[in-house]
Amino acid sequence: MLTLKQKKLLDYIDVYFKENSVFPTYEEMKDALNIKSKSSIHKLISSIEERGFIERIPHKARAIQFKDKKIDLNKIPYLGRIAAGNPIEAITSSFEQISVPDYLITNSKEHFALEVIGDSMRDEGIFNGDIVIIKKTNIAATGDIVVALIDDNEVTLKKFRSFKNSIALEPANKNFKTRIFGPERVKIQGLLVGLIRKFN
Repeated sequence: MLTLKQKKLLDYIDVYFKENSVFPTYEEMKDALNIKSKSSIHKLISSIEERGFIERIPHKARAIQFKDKKIDLNKIPYLGRIAAGNPIEAITSSFEQISVPDYLITNSKEHFALEVIGDSMRDEGIFNGDIVIIKKTNIAATGDIVVALIDDNEVTLKKFRSFKNSIALEPANKNFKTRIFGPERVKIQGLLVGLIRKFN
């Protein structure tokens, strides 16, 4: 299973290669993912290689290549749209399902998918039209990106922050405001564990 940051890097490498017929440099990867140091990119590349998706070729520039790895798919419920902007009406259960790579999830019964509407989480790399993969849980830690149910009738995707007597739901876009609620008004529905993006 890849982390969200590992998946973003792997997607970037894939798209870059398709467009340029060569693999990106560490400097280009660093800039694309807005990561400060090339050593952090090196660690990400190493972790992706350990999981069998790529391999590095010694003593060569742009020395990365994809391994011939079969990607298994799992089906998870697709529950419709979620606001990464102003909250929308609560999402109810659905019989529709979508297929997702098995490296994004550990157990299909513990996950569901939602389509993102809005751009309030764009600085976290989550854009309008993305499909987010959510792991079901009612527990979150400060800094987690969560699906939050507000007052039992609104649902939104935001960064969670807990205080002594309140909960903050923070956007990742300066054009949107943080919303503060009493703890009894917010119910965590799940945590973001991955996303799927269609490149046009």
